[in-house]
Amino acid sequence: MSEAVTIWHNPACGTSRNTLAMIRAAGVEPTVVEYLKTPPSREELAKAISDAGLTPRQAAREKGTPFVELGLGDPSATEDQILDAMLKHPVLINRPFVFTSRGVRLCRPSELVLDILPTPLPGDFTKEDGEIVKGQSA
Repeated sequence: MSEAVTIWHNPACGTSRNTLAMIRAAGVEPTVVEYLKTPPSREELAKAISDAGLTPRQAAREKGTPFVELGLGDPSATEDQILDAMLKHPVLINRPFVFTSRGVRLCRPSELVLDILPTPLPGDFTKEDGEIVKGQSA
């Protein structure tokens, strides 16, 4: 019986692609949610961020987003304002979030997924950039 794993994925993101590939290399076929096409509800987003041990500010993506234009970098921006902006502009949600029975992680870097996978990597994994992630020894 395989354990349920879900990833909030952006196929345009290398970190997200590497995380998804590591999950699959560990023998797990996850539920893939392209969160830009199917954004989470406010409750789902707030719970994911909280369960990952983060604040909305820590889970917000700045690069390639309207983060600065929306004034979210201003220290006076509240966590609720940042959460509202993430819901209105899902590109502000950093990725990938991965959900398993062992926890929730914002997998940046992608190898953070290894902490919560139900099965270890059976061998070394090579990321898109050539970096090697050590798997379980044979």
